[in-house]
Amino acid sequence: MDNSTPRIEQQDVPAGRLCAVLGSWTAADLTRPTAWHALTAQLGSLSPHPSGVGGDSPDAGVTWNLQKIEKLDYLGGQVLWNHWGRQWPVRLEVEANQRALLETVAEFTIDPPQPGKAGWKEPLLVLGGRALRMLDHLKALTRLVGQLLLDIIRLVRHPQEGPWRDFSGHLYHIGATALPITALVGFLIGVVLAYLISQQLKQFGADAFIVNILGISLIRELGPVLAAILIAGRSGSAITAQIGVMRVTEELDAMRVMGIAKGFRLVMPRALALAIVMPLISVWTTLAALLGGMLAAQVAMGITPAFFINALPQAVEVANLTLATSKSIVFGLLIALIGCHFGLRVKPNTESLGQGTTASVVTSITVVILVDALFAVLFKNVGI
Repeated sequence: MDNSTPRIEQQDVPAGRLCAVLGSWTAADLTRPTAWHALTAQLGSLSPHPSGVGGDSPDAGVTWNLQKIEKLDYLGGQVLWNHWGRQWPVRLEVEANQRALLETVAEFTIDPPQPGKAGWKEPLLVLGGRALRMLDHLKALTRLVGQLLLDIIRLVRHPQEGPWRDFSGHLYHIGATALPITALVGFLIGVVLAYLISQQLKQFGADAFIVNILGISLIRELGPVLAAILIAGRSGSAITAQIGVMRVTEELDAMRVMGIAKGFRLVMPRALALAIVMPLISVWTTLAALLGGMLAAQVAMGITPAFFINALPQAVEVANLTLATSKSIVFGLLIALIGCHFGLRVKPNTESLGQGTTASVVTSITVVILVDALFAVLFKNVGI
């Protein structure tokens, strides 16, 4: 073994036990993997300190001798001080300069904070903090809605100043590119729903009523909600990410310096585009779901597509389609506003961008379901 290797030699003496600290206790020597692992194992083999911090008990008759140590710096002193349980041993043989170093280490060592007991105020403080954050989000969202109304009034008064290229681009990216995935998901939902319903209706001989159940459920509820959830996860996250990246790259600051209104150029085109696109995507998704349900009904129950198409207008009133279209417009506005809201609140770092995008998607889907439940309660007598 190299003489500079940090180590502790123990031997029994008439006064008890002697722990001689030998070798070089410096940062260069302690950070060597082999030396550090060997020293850690040796320190762990010593009797533990009563307080559980580590080290020998000061009253156990142990004498610590540092006089034969080759080199000692603050890292070595910190290792010894932690091993002693951050208190001085009763028997310590040390040079004057070594004691001065250890006293400096002891002075500037901060004890770890002790976990406090959770009082009855802790849940109230947590709940109050979350309530305040929610109120802050509601206030910012309300301000965003008000600014959107002012921007729409400005657009009506000066249509030549409107961001029409941005608007048309959002129509394409949010609407046209979403048609394949919404049609596929809607078709599969219709197939699954029709198959499950057919298994139950067969037991009562009420095969013809599958048209009523599929028509009401898909046109009134599942079609708009399913389309809104897909758009919230697909386009709502994209809106937040786009505006959030503009925050990270300081483009929003540049727009403010140039006097370009963020609401007029960023929020309004996306909100109007989603308000127009969502009813169309909702109808598209509903048609795909009805097509899947019609094919599944023919396979599972022998109901022909001709009978399905002829019975559908009698089973579903036009008011259901009007209600679904109205809900879709509200869903589109809410998804766009929530996406822009979280995008504008992104801080200039990538971690905040990821958190904002996740919060945007979760909040959008939650709000869509809550608003759909509100529509179901308020318009329970419409179309049924």
